[in-house]
Amino acid sequence: MNESQLIIAGQTLSECCKKIIPGQSDELLLAKLESLIPDYPVRLAMIGEEWYRIGGVVDYEGKRIAQDLIEWTERTYIQCGQNLQILIDHAREQKLIATRQTGKTLYYVVQTGKQAADFTLIEIDKTHEISDRLMVNEKELPEDLEEFIDPMNPASIETFYLGSSNYTYRRKTDINLFMEEINKHHAFEHPVQRFMDDWNRSSAGQSHKLSEDWIIRPYQHTGRFGEQIVNAEIINTHLNHLPYLEDISGIKGNTLNNLLNRFDRQAGYPFAWFFYMVKGKLVSPYSAQSVYKDITGDFAYLPERDEAILRDWIAQPYNV
Repeated sequence: MNESQLIIAGQTLSECCKKIIPGQSDELLLAKLESLIPDYPVRLAMIGEEWYRIGGVVDYEGKRIAQDLIEWTERTYIQCGQNLQILIDHAREQKLIATRQTGKTLYYVVQTGKQAADFTLIEIDKTHEISDRLMVNEKELPEDLEEFIDPMNPASIETFYLGSSNYTYRRKTDINLFMEEINKHHAFEHPVQRFMDDWNRSSAGQSHKLSEDWIIRPYQHTGRFGEQIVNAEIINTHLNHLPYLEDISGIKGNTLNNLLNRFDRQAGYPFAWFFYMVKGKLVSPYSAQSVYKDITGDFAYLPERDEAILRDWIAQPYNV
């Protein structure tokens, strides 16, 4: 077993989440994670965008009727003799309200070593239940169960919160082990693996840990034959903090070098422009062509290790 592998069960993390009632911040959860993982630094790397899903059922005073709207609808429909109108009348008489779960995913990084893949990603969902709509829109009654559960034109109401927010453990990914599995299913080097390999041999990798600005996250997509494929994606956690690198076509020499250095300083580590270019964000791929033209001509401002990476990219471009 790799010494840098984080040994902590998902069940332990799940129980940790259940015991915490969050306040205005996530500091309590971070402190708990740090106590569970005392041998490695833990930090909140990113908060994902807000999402929502169907919630449960409450009455007009907020009293809980059911935790699961879909399960309640299907069960009550049967109790109503599979008569949709009786179900509608019941919901109207009781003034039932459908709720929804709103949430954001918190991405915690546990740094287990110095190499690009030496970290574990812990994903925890922070959710809150809020009122969503009246169960029945008097002006547009549902025509079937699907529309009853998720109407096109819901009857909106004033929003109120139900209880406090909750943490739910989603998954833990040891990036080293995960990439080993991903690489087994690719005849050629996976782009994310190449990104990390380039990072390790670059000036960036000598002074900066990859997970301080980038995370690797598993995701699932459907293949050409309908099969579900697990893959890896790389995400920048500081994208909104950097300006676009201006168009550098026609610029060369010290002027070009100064532009690259300024971007790197803003990013916080050397050769940053290259990795943003490979990601396809903020830096145009034409930048590589301009720099390559420079270093194969009269100018030499890249460290040897970075120059080698750029030459390899020119010979065989890739993106993530």
